[in-house]
Amino acid sequence: MCVATVGVNRMSRIGAAAVETVGITKDYQIGSMSYPALKGVSLRIEKGELASIIGPSGSGKSTLLNIIGALDKPTAGRVLIDGVNLKKLSEDQLALLRNRRIGFVYQSFNLIGRLTASENVEMPLIARGLPETVRRAAAAKMLKSVGLERMANKRPGELSGGQQQRVAVARAFVTRPSLVIGDEPTGNLDTKTTTEILNLVVQMNRNLGTTFVIVTHNPEVAATTHRIISLRDGQIEKDEHIKRIDSFG
Repeated sequence: MCVATVGVNRMSRIGAAAVETVGITKDYQIGSMSYPALKGVSLRIEKGELASIIGPSGSGKSTLLNIIGALDKPTAGRVLIDGVNLKKLSEDQLALLRNRRIGFVYQSFNLIGRLTASENVEMPLIARGLPETVRRAAAAKMLKSVGLERMANKRPGELSGGQQQRVAVARAFVTRPSLVIGDEPTGNLDTKTTTEILNLVVQMNRNLGTTFVIVTHNPEVAATTHRIISLRDGQIEKDEHIKRIDSFG
């Protein structure tokens, strides 16, 4: 077994949180000035939680999400995913962790226009070196789970915004990640489609036990989650657990 696999698969601790940050800071250097985006953020998100991060522009939401998703590194502090201390992982190990444990859903969908829906969903599995037959079967299963089995051969330009986001959700889940992070996943969608995507997220969280962390500006989207973490000026202003709901709209 390679070192990267050991780092990702064997370092998990039983009972560990899905996400834990301990005193993380993030400073950006702009010329001679240092801009603090995060100022000692500590939080713990349990496995199976559906959490949202809200706050005004510039509050540090996207910075925190990128650090939680192992896409960026804090200036100081610790980040643990399933008990794995990200600071102790090499770049190759971080890439493996992202591929095997974390799914991503973005506001702009981030689909590849020349590929079909099925091929877009397969992309994370290509990085694993899985054979085409296995990838196609997994993609078909995930597209069916999001109600797009008949759209497998359509390209993004032939799909509505809501359908494209469903493809993105299927892609995020095709590796069976323990954590899915969403950066304004309904930001480009109308009210009806937003309702459909949120119901899909709630359903997958309930049925699969996947942990979700969603950044949103929309208070109605945040209200569908179990927990609302409010950021302001790079710090947690409020952390509120709310009643679980099983549908939206």
